[in-house]
Amino acid sequence: MATTTKKNYYEILGVKKSASADDIRKAFRKLARKYHPDVNPGDKAAEDKFKTLSEANEILSDPKKRKIYDQVGFYSDNINPSTAEAYARAGSGGGATGEGFPGAQAGGGAQGANFDFGGFDFSDMFEGGQGRKAAHSGTGSFRDIFSGIFGGRGGSVQEGPEAGSDLEYQVNVPFWTAIRGGVMRLNITRRDSCPHCHGHGFIESAGTCPDCGGKGQVTQTGGRMKFNVPCPRCHGTGKNISTCPQFHGEGSMERTEPLEVRIKAGTRDGQRIRIAAKGNAGVRGGPAGDLYVIIRTADHPIFHREGDDIRITVPVSATEAALGAKIEVPTIDGRTLLKIPPGTQCGQKLRLREKGVPSATKESARGDEIVEIKLTVPMPKDERSKEILRELAKLNPEDPRAELWKNV
Repeated sequence: MATTTKKNYYEILGVKKSASADDIRKAFRKLARKYHPDVNPGDKAAEDKFKTLSEANEILSDPKKRKIYDQVGFYSDNINPSTAEAYARAGSGGGATGEGFPGAQAGGGAQGANFDFGGFDFSDMFEGGQGRKAAHSGTGSFRDIFSGIFGGRGGSVQEGPEAGSDLEYQVNVPFWTAIRGGVMRLNITRRDSCPHCHGHGFIESAGTCPDCGGKGQVTQTGGRMKFNVPCPRCHGTGKNISTCPQFHGEGSMERTEPLEVRIKAGTRDGQRIRIAAKGNAGVRGGPAGDLYVIIRTADHPIFHREGDDIRITVPVSATEAALGAKIEVPTIDGRTLLKIPPGTQCGQKLRLREKGVPSATKESARGDEIVEIKLTVPMPKDERSKEILRELAKLNPEDPRAELWKNV
């Protein structure tokens, strides 16, 4: 994404100019979550804000683009790094002789803008090498002139193919679908390539460009500078091209597409599934972005999942806990037997090996089921039951609070 609009990208992202790449990435992610179009459907202001944030992130997260932006005050693909370096030296008082500028190409490839500085007096632009605007009429500052060269006065360059942006969708997956696997059917709204121009935004006809005669460049002047720039009609190609009549030449259209997403058995909450080339269409024939489906698994009233393990609370009678027993407990595969050791206490956890969730990442691996014991105290319903409990208390006179009093 190239831009010549002067914007304070650091201020847009809310970071200092000295911010690290990690600080910039974190700031962008935080703001992107707030202003993403999926979070604010139909909110044009939020959509514009998200585009501005993406633009700022793209420039500042790229070391080369960030350096040019810091040196010149704006970024354009047409600015050669050496040109920006020379401008920065001149603007900071390091001399304004124009050394390093003649013949410099702006942008990449043979279609860059070639600058002819012949006969240009750089001393008119600066006073005493301090970078101040001269009082001579018709002379602007160095930044003003280069803004005119790279700005919107017919000197913009058509960039090459650009990949489309990625999309993120959150999907609520039922508990059993996440456990056993299945297929989710979604309707994805995305930008798709224009079928008329295949995403390029223009249609090519026979012959050469009528404006530049097939050369791909035209000559422009700015102040007392003369320079060649890519032809604005053919974008430097020299071909006879015209804007695609479909979708205002954007090369893409918004449409809703049905899509099936396969959920693997054992898929976890928060897991991201990447579907290649199902994001937004690319620009100027670039490849489409990717679609990332974020899984949100539903809860279950009995089973509680932690990673690949299943946790469950099972009631056990006092007799079973005291004497030991084999009881049936539910698992995600059905019923199974669990051995209760004699003297099992309330809250004790017992493990059923490989009775948990199949791993979605490790072949043949499986989690465990953790059974937490919940002791149930019987309510005597007749006098005979009470007598038996009293007799039991006499035979087992241990004080269950003895250890508590030792630590008081």
